[in-house]
Amino acid sequence: MSEEKNIVCHKCNEAITKRVITALGKTWHPEHFLCRHCDGQIEDATFNIQDGEPVCSKCFVERYTSTCAGCKKPILERTICAMGSNWHECCFVCDGACKKPLSNLPFYERDGKAYCKQDYEDLFAVRCAKCEKPITDSAIVAMDAKWHRDCFRCQRCENPITTQTFTIEGDKPVCPACTC
Repeated sequence: MSEEKNIVCHKCNEAITKRVITALGKTWHPEHFLCRHCDGQIEDATFNIQDGEPVCSKCFVERYTSTCAGCKKPILERTICAMGSNWHECCFVCDGACKKPLSNLPFYERDGKAYCKQDYEDLFAVRCAKCEKPITDSAIVAMDAKWHRDCFRCQRCENPITTQTFTIEGDKPVCPACTC
């Protein structure tokens, strides 16, 4: 003869003879399957776990989730931690014109806002005095302006000026070879 094993409630240690809830490797009377914080009965099929104990959805959101810096709603999925804040993956986007997601891209920060490389350069990079495009690497500083190395050219021969000395004709640089 086999000995019948009693199923015991994890909360009250009494035998369970009718409905049983099995979760987290334990068994409970349905009325004893309670949230570890508010002691409210957990009736949902899905629940949360903290320190091996069940937590209702309301307490989980209040106690264990962070708020998205973008939409101000609780974050229940993957969290992006950037610029000292937490974000939903879909809310962490470029603040420039493109609005593309930045979760898997390098980004630039300015005044608490995130930008992709292209929008950051378009909005904030120093502009070349000749071509007016962003200067993203080293620049030549001359005539109270900044220039791309390839844009700082002699007005006469159009060769790049690579010497430290040059003359100015009509607000344009002229190389030493053309001033002789």
